[in-house]
Amino acid sequence: MPLPLAVTSGEPAGIGPDITLATWLRRRELDLPPFYVRGDRTALAARARALGLKLDLADVDVDEAAAAFDRALPVVATGTSATALPGRPDDSSAAAALASIRHAVADVVAGKASAVVTNPIAKNVLYRAGFQHPGHTEFLAELAASGGKVPQPVMMLWSPQLAVVPVTIHLSVREALAQLTTELIVATARIVVADMRARFGLKAPRLAISGLNPHAGEDGTLGTEDIDVVAPAIGILRNEGVAVRGPLPADTMFHPAARKTYDCALCMYHDQALIPIKTIAFEDAVNVTLGLPFIRTSPDHGTAFDIAGTAKANPSSLIAAIRLAARMAATKKT
Repeated sequence: MPLPLAVTSGEPAGIGPDITLATWLRRRELDLPPFYVRGDRTALAARARALGLKLDLADVDVDEAAAAFDRALPVVATGTSATALPGRPDDSSAAAALASIRHAVADVVAGKASAVVTNPIAKNVLYRAGFQHPGHTEFLAELAASGGKVPQPVMMLWSPQLAVVPVTIHLSVREALAQLTTELIVATARIVVADMRARFGLKAPRLAISGLNPHAGEDGTLGTEDIDVVAPAIGILRNEGVAVRGPLPADTMFHPAARKTYDCALCMYHDQALIPIKTIAFEDAVNVTLGLPFIRTSPDHGTAFDIAGTAKANPSSLIAAIRLAARMAATKKT
């Protein structure tokens, strides 16, 4: 029996519980791989009642989760209770969400689960509780630290139609420009290439790298960063044998014909990458963290407090995240 996926609870007042319950109920119809929730069974049972769902929840140890999956949604306790009502985060929210992430990562590191699939967290709720990281991605990198060295996490948004990576992530535009360097572009691209080979099964990934400025700088007339910062990175990567094109004007990179020419687009800042994929594949895009010693995927949406507990949440992105995590885990073993 394959190792199950560890699914985190996410923000307990958000839609994470809703989409997790809905996904498990469709497990046979969609032929989903076994997964379990790291969280609070009492909180999940309360959400199921609020949604009017009839299903069984099983308190299990990690080793029992895969065997229990077909008959009941396996829940592996974290020891931290979640008392928040739908749409109303409370003092238990941050502790419950973070405990779930820590335990799920520990399960994968211990070889008891094949990958981590994280439900959405509310960063503003975590910040009020003293959370020190810009987001999920950076927290996972800290949990992956070995010998005091924290790996560089790379955020990929993946869908069947398009995969994108922002070189700078959760920064203001001003700060993103200040931190963008040739070295950062090269390091990010190397991680993307390595993981696309090891975890996506692509022997020779093709990268398209956007320019920073409009029209990729128009030969320096709209800014010299594409000449001084981006182009040297592309030269280094080409010398290493990477199939790479750029710097390309970002406004012409994402139409259907252009997307056929590359496997992943590297963009210079957050919105340059995320606007196109969320336009093209809003419901089935998956957030993937590259550069970690374990596999992590996540739905590409937030906590949606306004619809939590209403049965309006769409589980499509979580389903896609579960399927992609299982695919990456299987690819890694081959």
